[in-house]
Amino acid sequence: MTATEIRGLLVIGLGTAVVPLDASVNVAFPQIAAHFGLDIPSIRFVVISYVLIFASLTLGFGRIGDLVGYRRVFLVGCVVSAAAFVLCTFAPSFTWFLAGRVMQGVGAALILSVGPALATGMLGDARRAEALGWYSMMMAMGAVIGPILAGVLLDRFGWSSVFAFRIPVASAALLLGFTLPQRARPDAAARFDAAGGVLFAVTIGALVLTLDRLRGLPDAAFSVFGAGSLMVASLFAFIWRQNVAASPIIRLRVLREGDVARINIANILGNLAAFAGPLLIPFYIGRFGGVSVAIGGVLLAFSPIGSVLATPVAGRMAGIMSSRLLAQIGIFMVAAALAAIIWAGGAQAIFWLAVAMFVHGIGAGLFGVAVLDILTASLPPADRGVAGSLGMVTRTIGTLTGASVLMLVFQATENDFITGFQHGFAAAALSASLAGLVLFRRG
Repeated sequence: MTATEIRGLLVIGLGTAVVPLDASVNVAFPQIAAHFGLDIPSIRFVVISYVLIFASLTLGFGRIGDLVGYRRVFLVGCVVSAAAFVLCTFAPSFTWFLAGRVMQGVGAALILSVGPALATGMLGDARRAEALGWYSMMMAMGAVIGPILAGVLLDRFGWSSVFAFRIPVASAALLLGFTLPQRARPDAAARFDAAGGVLFAVTIGALVLTLDRLRGLPDAAFSVFGAGSLMVASLFAFIWRQNVAASPIIRLRVLREGDVARINIANILGNLAAFAGPLLIPFYIGRFGGVSVAIGGVLLAFSPIGSVLATPVAGRMAGIMSSRLLAQIGIFMVAAALAAIIWAGGAQAIFWLAVAMFVHGIGAGLFGVAVLDILTASLPPADRGVAGSLGMVTRTIGTLTGASVLMLVFQATENDFITGFQHGFAAAALSASLAGLVLFRRG
């Protein structure tokens, strides 16, 4: 790569890093709850206020990037993110803090919606997979650094430091982002489908609320039904709107002709499975690990470390073999690692979990890069923002679904921890296997 290409990818990676670095907030939950006087159930609003906005707006912002230019959207995302971190850091009340989290969701959606398109634009279409490999590696690095750095910051500076340290990161990305190339608008006559954007945001928002309320069943049956009904109604309205809009957010025929729908289904199933480790292993460590919180955090870092190592390799491999085959290899590695965790136990349990999580991370890295490459190749070059953001949205849907479904499976056997733990990972391994099967091309 040339010096200009390396510099451009580093700038994109710097701005993108503020999103996966949000993993540091999870470590700060106890201090945040104590500072604002929250009970344990209320802490979920710290997550929901961020994820709901982020997941709802990403696809629409990707389309805006296609229309007005990816650099503009990226720079606005850096501005909004920096302002959000300031507000969260100095929030005088929990209400203001949640407002900052909402702003943070908007900033994350702006940045991630155009990140893959910016990366592929730096290296050109012939090196698309290589660009996505390096981009995914920088995302994984943020997931590694966030929790580790949080432990140091929380001990010395308190909960607000997990937001404050990202202010200079977002600001630096903003200043350096002006050096990124600005692409001309591909279609000056096209207009953003605001109605479609609102309908899609409502659909994803209702999905997030439905998944959040699943854990309250059967008492929350009415709210689950209400949110689920809203999700279905707004989804059908969105589909209708995309069929009649002059300039739709996403051309639905592409989902059929380009086999994109199957790829996104596989992405949802794959990320549902991949979230089992970060979700369930902390419970195992807390009960049987016999290690400190710091060591437990290092153990959980083995998966993103595997992804950091695998993603640039995946970018190279996608240039010499089918991305579909590469995605299948990766997701079946995830399935094998999850199945291996089912039998974790005995004196070597921690070592066994570390190895399994490392393999899990390698497989997830291969799968993520390959799926993003397939989606990017399946949509026209003028829709690269939509392609990248679609991959991010389905990835987020998979993670959110995994958080709810796998926890329900885990908690179904409250009196037998090991059985619940094994059932959770068995469900995740099954989901990963299904993702691999969905990727098989008929005929």
